Amino acid sequence: MTETALYTRPKYLLDVPMFYCPGCGHAIIHRLIAELIEEMHLGDEAVGIAPVGCAVTAYNYLDFDFIEAAHGRAPAVATGIKRARSDLFVFAYQGDGDLASIGTAEIIHAANRGENYTTIFVNNTIYGMTGGQLAPTTLAWQKTSTCPNGRDPATMGHPIRVCESPGPCSTGRPASARPRPCSAGPSNPRSTGRGSAWSRSSPRAPYTCGWTPRGRWTTSGRPSASTFP
Repeated sequence: MTETALYTRPKYLLDVPMFYCPGCGHAIIHRLIAELIEEMHLGDEAVGIAPVGCAVTAYNYLDFDFIEAAHGRAPAVATGIKRARSDLFVFAYQGDGDLASIGTAEIIHAANRGENYTTIFVNNTIYGMTGGQLAPTTLAWQKTSTCPNGRDPATMGHPIRVCESPGPCSTGRPASARPRPCSAGPSNPRSTGRGSAWSRSSPRAPYTCGWTPRGRWTTSGRPSASTFP
């Protein structure tokens, strides 16, 4: 009787320990990216942009070219690379604090211009790396280190649905808790080549959100999915 390996490490995902917190979805998203690059034979053409945040160490885990960018400036770097080398597959890997707050100007105008690169928007609804502070995407009444009683929309505003901004040719909303639908979704980076393509995921940061690793997978996606449909 022979055994067939059904679930193996993708070619472009390095066999090294990851520094992410237990229960965090970044590792799953990295794997999906590596699978996509391998599936589309883009290893020699892929360039990722990793700005400040948990995403900044992505180059330690993915075995193709990566460039670090200043906080929020990944769209500017991605725009420059893609315009100079249109033959490359360029993507930005950004968290919600980086994309929806620090880099609001860059992402809005890149989308409005229809820049031909992919944005992977990792929305955990807080500032994950710096201690769980209120972010533009923090859910109504979600508690953070800077709003311990919850985000009151009357005084703190509502979560910003940045992916509904004008410009992207396609937007997908996969959830890292369900990786198979993530890779099968029609609006993932496979659609790039005709303007800005956005793929957003909601991994959540278990410790800074006050969840256990197990609780992150069983509860975190429910309120997020209704706020960011």
